[in-house]
Amino acid sequence: MGKVVVLKHPLIDHKMMKIRDKRTGTKEFREAVSEVGGLITYEITRDFTTIPKIIETPICETTVYQLEKQVVIIPILRAGLGMVDGIHNIIPTAKIGHIGLYRDEETLQPQVYYSKFPKDIADCAVLVVDPMLASGGSASKAIEILKSKGATDIRYIGLVGCPEGVARLQKDHPDVDIYLAAMDSHLNEVGYIVPGLGDCGDRLFGTK
Repeated sequence: MGKVVVLKHPLIDHKMMKIRDKRTGTKEFREAVSEVGGLITYEITRDFTTIPKIIETPICETTVYQLEKQVVIIPILRAGLGMVDGIHNIIPTAKIGHIGLYRDEETLQPQVYYSKFPKDIADCAVLVVDPMLASGGSASKAIEILKSKGATDIRYIGLVGCPEGVARLQKDHPDVDIYLAAMDSHLNEVGYIVPGLGDCGDRLFGTK
């Protein structure tokens, strides 16, 4: 079973305070989401493997280490975009793919309306990014699609999760590790995480 890591760090807690506060404006909200994405990156890359490389410093020849695998960031549109810059600032060599999903009003199942991935994704470490792990349906579908493209080294990164979403992702994809800045109590009757932070996409882009 993949691990579930809820990061406990004073800086993350402080920025999550801003993100949760309904009085926080779009600019501050967007900046805080991006910053938390960057802070989470240190934890999600902790077990990345490295390979040795011989270089010359201004003084002498020495052995240094570089990441073994290319990293690919896959935000789930549109809210996932808010965390990409923070992660990309820490891993500037990472490639960025995209996946867009919507919920069918009749079946209530997630449907793909857009996807674009690097051709070599099967050989990469893949970071699936979506701030809210609510029901888990969208994240599960995104990971299913990535696996169909050959990806095997996949991690999920979010801001806030709840037991329902974590359980769904672990059931559907037990090989995928889950990284969150916070774990909340439950989903309410309309599918929002409680206490949560509202609609992350609307708050990121000022559409509500």
